[in-house]
Amino acid sequence: MPTLAAADREFFAALGDVVFLNPFSERRAQLIVKLAPGAKLADREALARVVAPRLAPLIRELERLSAEDRLLLEPALLYVSYHRCVPQLDALIERQAKGGASLPVPFAEQAIADMVQHGFAPERAERLFAFFFQLRRAFYFIERSLAGECESMRRLREALWNNVFTHDMRAYEAALWHRMEDFSTLLLGETGTGKGQAAAAIGRSAFIPYLPGERRFAANFAESFMAINLSQFPETLIESELFGHRKGAFTGAIEHYQGVFERCSAHGALFLDEIGEVSIPVQIKLLQVLQERSFTPLGGHEKKRFSGRVIAATNRALGSLRGDGRFRDDFYYRLCSDVIEVPTLRQRIAESPAELQLLVQLIAGRIARIEDHTSILEKLPRGYDWPGNVRELEQAVRRIVMTGRYAPASVHAAPAEEALLFARLRAGELTAAELLGRYSAMLYRRLGTYAEVAKRTGLDPRTSRKYVEAARSG
Repeated sequence: MPTLAAADREFFAALGDVVFLNPFSERRAQLIVKLAPGAKLADREALARVVAPRLAPLIRELERLSAEDRLLLEPALLYVSYHRCVPQLDALIERQAKGGASLPVPFAEQAIADMVQHGFAPERAERLFAFFFQLRRAFYFIERSLAGECESMRRLREALWNNVFTHDMRAYEAALWHRMEDFSTLLLGETGTGKGQAAAAIGRSAFIPYLPGERRFAANFAESFMAINLSQFPETLIESELFGHRKGAFTGAIEHYQGVFERCSAHGALFLDEIGEVSIPVQIKLLQVLQERSFTPLGGHEKKRFSGRVIAATNRALGSLRGDGRFRDDFYYRLCSDVIEVPTLRQRIAESPAELQLLVQLIAGRIARIEDHTSILEKLPRGYDWPGNVRELEQAVRRIVMTGRYAPASVHAAPAEEALLFARLRAGELTAAELLGRYSAMLYRRLGTYAEVAKRTGLDPRTSRKYVEAARSG
């Protein structure tokens, strides 16, 4: 019985780590450079060019190898099968993104047959093909929707990938692929940072089964993600928007209405934006959905099942809301299977000044197809904190394109909060705790992280966070 050479064992063992590691992690990038000598970090296809030729002669001996050696080669077989499908998967993503019913997948049969030929059970091969589609969607949306080269954006992309597949893709593929609705996500960050894009990247990357008898996927990912901004609805309507109502449930309910929980696909996700704005009674009903996976429309008696995933976001300081009794602890702990902070624009620019240039280039190209963005950069305010974050930057670019200038009022004067701080400081009206809290909050607005505030103030990060949240609530 032939056995793998020692060099092959070492190579394919390391490749197994690459296959199942987070593609946005530093460790994976380092391993790729090691396995594909001379490859650049930006060359994502370098390893694929190395693996296929090295694996080809071993495939001919596959049936004669020991079970241990075949298991060692399994990630390589999956890696080659996946990369063979990438062009077709990308084309399918582009087509499905335009909406409509789930499309036929003509290349699926061959991809599944190849895996079966290499020893994978047919049922698992079908699931792995769906896994390939999920992997490609996640990479597509996380990389494209959340551009940025600074470290905080790399960490954000890494966190989003882990949120979709967990930190251990082997365990995910073996047992968790159909149970991710049990894991809710809470996105935190200032307004305009891109929490909606982060939520959409997660929601459009859910596992969707492949239906071999119909030669298509069970759903179109473009229709599987739903979002609702909870701050847009008055208290009297928000429950109807969430859970729906039956005809006659209240004055004006002239017909049945499906809420977002009922409309959301079993293979999708529901994004609850501005979750910090909802009242305690609504929090209680949402908690019931998370705990029991069921809800009842207003005026109805039949329980409906919700099989999707919940993603929530807020720009509020939840610590203060919980301390004041305005946000239930049990609801918070049901939401926070994973908590992801989206970095501010000022934090990103502080980490890498080139971040501003990159974003302006992308925004200018998208909204006006402008290739030379130098003149736009020159007209942006210098040393500005960008309190509206990426959303404000996008509007600044639009205004420059239209009017040739952008001069927000806060360029020439301190923000109102800082002006008030200085005025009260001069008047001697602040206690030591208030002074430290407001100073910490000012630093947080500028620097974007509690760790940076801690460095400036000499406090530990947990204490600096306490002071910042206390100042916000005050």
